[in-house]
Amino acid sequence: MTTATLQMQTITRFSRKKRLTLAVPLAILAYFAYIFVAFDIAGLGDRVNFGNARTLVSDSYSYKTHVTQDNRSGAITMSIEGERKAQYPEGMTPDWVTMGDVTTVNLGQGHVVTLGPQVRYDIPGYGTVTARPDGNGVNASFPDGPIPDFINASGNRVMIATDAGRLTVTRNRAEVFKYSIGWEIFFFTLDSPYYGMDAGELLSRALTGEAGSIVQGFWSNTMWRHGDVFWALFETLLMAFLGTFGAAMIALPLAFLAARNFTPLGGLRFVARRIFDFLRGVDGLIWTIVLSRAFGPGPMTGALAILLTDTGSFGKLFSEALENVDDKQIEGVASTGAKPLQRYRFGVIPQITPVLLSQILYHLESNTRSATIIGAITGGGIGLLLTQAIATQKDWEEVSYYIVLIILLVIFMDTLSGWLRRKLIKGDGGGH
Repeated sequence: MTTATLQMQTITRFSRKKRLTLAVPLAILAYFAYIFVAFDIAGLGDRVNFGNARTLVSDSYSYKTHVTQDNRSGAITMSIEGERKAQYPEGMTPDWVTMGDVTTVNLGQGHVVTLGPQVRYDIPGYGTVTARPDGNGVNASFPDGPIPDFINASGNRVMIATDAGRLTVTRNRAEVFKYSIGWEIFFFTLDSPYYGMDAGELLSRALTGEAGSIVQGFWSNTMWRHGDVFWALFETLLMAFLGTFGAAMIALPLAFLAARNFTPLGGLRFVARRIFDFLRGVDGLIWTIVLSRAFGPGPMTGALAILLTDTGSFGKLFSEALENVDDKQIEGVASTGAKPLQRYRFGVIPQITPVLLSQILYHLESNTRSATIIGAITGGGIGLLLTQAIATQKDWEEVSYYIVLIILLVIFMDTLSGWLRRKLIKGDGGGH
């Protein structure tokens, strides 16, 4: 090969690399430009609603107390989040509500609402809004000047939303909302004898023989439903456990059929591999929908969906692990006169056990998260409670509660999985 030919080849290669170097960034830029247009990223600013976002975030760590007046009878009721089961019993009121001929609601920061035949709202920096609801409408009056944005008024309805709270007046009722930080009645409902007790008093009661009643009062909380929630968490964990370990038990014997060094028949290997591809190629959520139509809703349907998907994944992983075993160890076991089943038991399984345990524990940890979504479809586990709470668009503090529990469950499973891997695979029960 002449020098001129080598020079031409070198120039051609450099030219090709130069074009490739320019083409790759241009292709990436074109791809991002397509995403920008196809996903309408420019329109995100118009679609986003920061007001709703702030309300959602604040609802996740606060609660509303409703003070409601029936304008026809004058009756006053108070409840947490407007729930009948969280209604204040007769004679019990929040400390910022004063009952009498008229009911005074002190929202703080100088904001005071007075309920009665005439509803008044004293708003610092603006003035006093009055409303006298009757059969003809609300009949509201406002301070002189334009009505500010935080007041929405018509002939039949007046709504005032300030940083201190909210007042809504219609013909039939006047309702005051006061936001407070925290998860009210999280431990005990308003009608519980333990409501409002501090930790020290509860501990004292528990030590004097009331521990069972205290636990029962917490467990049977009708608002937060702790008993139902923890049972749902158990169902979620059970779905993940049954699906993962059931898949492992089915996939292991089938993996021998897909391994080249254990199944010489190419046709049989092909069928086994295609079964694994089919099972793992269909997403777990699709299996969930199919199985729920076939077997009905329930945690077992979710466990079967996880089982089918993981059988395909485990089959592929286990068969690849089997193809990489050391034949010398199998030959050593065979030289002792061991039968075929014993060769697998003592010559093969010990070699692939670390891979098996590592993958099973990893999938168990991952399936704990997946079981939440699957449970939302099949009607079981914490996923169902989460979707129900989201669908109401009312009690976002419950949504926060469920999300916190799911995160804690995943952290627990991650910690347990890591400990088991160290214990079973490396033989180290502690340490790092």
